[in-house]
Amino acid sequence: MLIYFCDMERRFDRELETNMIFTVVREATAAAGLSAYVVGGYVRDLILQRPSKDIDFLCIGSGIRLAEGVHKRLGKEAKLFVFKNFGTAAIHFEGFEYEFAGARKESYRVDSRKPAVEDGTLEDDQNRRDFTINALAISLNKEDFGRLIDPFDGMEDMRSMMLRTPLKPGTTFSDDPLRMMRAIRFAAQLHFDIESATFEGITENIERIKIVSQERIRDELNKIILADKPSYGFQLLFHSGLLRIIFPEMADLQGVEKINGMTHKDNFYHTIRVLDNISEMTDNLWLRWAAILHDIAKPATRKFDSKTGWTFHGHEDLGARRVPKIFGRMKLPLDERMKYVQKLVKLHLRPIALVNDQVTDSAIRRMIFEAGSDVNDLMTLCKADVTSGNAERVKRYLSNFKKVEQKIKMVEERDQIMNFNPPVTGKQIIEVFGISPSRLVGEIKNEIKEAILEGKIKNDEDEAFSLMLEIGAGMGLKANKEMIAAHTNE
Repeated sequence: MLIYFCDMERRFDRELETNMIFTVVREATAAAGLSAYVVGGYVRDLILQRPSKDIDFLCIGSGIRLAEGVHKRLGKEAKLFVFKNFGTAAIHFEGFEYEFAGARKESYRVDSRKPAVEDGTLEDDQNRRDFTINALAISLNKEDFGRLIDPFDGMEDMRSMMLRTPLKPGTTFSDDPLRMMRAIRFAAQLHFDIESATFEGITENIERIKIVSQERIRDELNKIILADKPSYGFQLLFHSGLLRIIFPEMADLQGVEKINGMTHKDNFYHTIRVLDNISEMTDNLWLRWAAILHDIAKPATRKFDSKTGWTFHGHEDLGARRVPKIFGRMKLPLDERMKYVQKLVKLHLRPIALVNDQVTDSAIRRMIFEAGSDVNDLMTLCKADVTSGNAERVKRYLSNFKKVEQKIKMVEERDQIMNFNPPVTGKQIIEVFGISPSRLVGEIKNEIKEAILEGKIKNDEDEAFSLMLEIGAGMGLKANKEMIAAHTNE
């Protein structure tokens, strides 16, 4: 990341002049006899030239009072939200979110990350910030409008692309252990290093993460996963010791065994390379989660055979079965998103088995049937899974996957298996044979499905109806001639 500092004052002036909210806040501040500042992430992102729609305003006094004055000036289109219990307010206006809070001073108990809060000064508020780059403030007061207030050399840390805590790292992370996750998240998002004493503060306080809610940990972890190169964040999590606590299954992937001179790959480093690969292809969080979990059961299935070496037979099936438990513990959604990840984990080895020219269309149809509309995402995962250091091998594997994609396209265009809907419904079977809903209905539907997947009949209603009559006759069922005639006349 290249950061330009030479025109910083002009950039502040330009932003303060062109974004009318700053003029409005200045006027409201003066009218209320208060002092106000732009603080936090917006100032940081302005310097780093990153787009931001969230602006935090700090008031020496009542943040709610200032928000009410700003809301009055913005008019009816602005939506005001007041949170009296927290002494804060928010305004949503023209796609921006403005947060207003009074300056505060915090103190923490050992058993909680929720602080005791009292009114404070600008200095008190900056002292409680997590990192120096987030402790910057721009004055909106008449006497020094636009002045940058940087008590901890946050600008120098941005020049050095370094994350550092304003106060002692041990105190910062012990007070609020979520800041350890935030440090790694910011490092991953901004491509910053973590200053050595700050990183040491993380390693010394990793056990404190246990007092943080799983939901907050999950949110920070997802932001790391969505970084441009998430492997950096995961390496920091691993080397700090946090990964062992928050995601032990992933930490268990690390390591290599050697027997009779034969080793297997380090599946932790393989996994984060797959994650980086897939992140170059997609921003889909759940596809990235599939990359993280695709080999999660390898430690449990690892075996050594003196003839074939290391094997991980069945890791895809066991991994798929473990997905719901991992999602549940980490407070990830137990809905269609979880099932999507589970499906991709289960099927991630399937495409490579379809490379051979002798593979039948039936095998292709079955994979399309199981993957459904996610077949393209499955292929994306498979291509990301190629992490060999041998360039020729990578080229050959990717070429093979291209062949599989061509086969999938050809078979799907002809047979329309994706998002398969049975051409004969259970209701039709019940009406034609005059039977009650039962196991027989399911057996007939399944035989028809298998016939289509095997290519014995086309995915066509007439052919399926004829096969239904044939199957029913074989089971000793009598068909209703009127229903047959009605179908024929259609």
